[in-house]
Amino acid sequence: MKANLSARRARAARALAPVAVAALLLAGTAACDSDTTSEGTDRGVHTLTPEPEESPSESPSPRTQESFAASVSAESERVRQEATKRLDEVEGRGNAVADVSVTGLPLSGSEEVRSARVRVTNPTDEAAFYAVKVEFVDAEDKVLDTVVVGIEDAPPDRTVDAQVNSRKAAGVKTFPRVAQAERG
Repeated sequence: MKANLSARRARAARALAPVAVAALLLAGTAACDSDTTSEGTDRGVHTLTPEPEESPSESPSPRTQESFAASVSAESERVRQEATKRLDEVEGRGNAVADVSVTGLPLSGSEEVRSARVRVTNPTDEAAFYAVKVEFVDAEDKVLDTVVVGIEDAPPDRTVDAQVNSRKAAGVKTFPRVAQAERG
């Protein structure tokens, strides 16, 4: 009789388990106030997706990598063009030369580019766009290449780094310098 009673209890518990899970989900949803009309908030019901039975392939989708690279490249080019446009309107060296420093980066023998780190320190109280023109010069002070970089939303009272690269100055001992810098 005890075995028969235990078997009935086990069947009843298995039958009630989905109902208990549903009740817990419903109670959690009600407690979370699932108002989804607010913008910019993360409120509402979150659904957990079970892990796939098969593991995903080792390499990410090439389309995803290509579209990401294209997106980054397009955004970088847009910012560079904006910086170039702003510097074209500047007379002299610009209003932010004191905010910018540039340092050459170490080079290995196999590299096909010369690189420099551009450091921008925004001394203002608001985020600002910086347009910076870097010249790569040789030992005789001859300009081998000029590269423009834009830095969007440089935070106030903070330093931001960017890297510029020159293929034209590759293979030559060069020294990068700030030619123009404009804060806008």
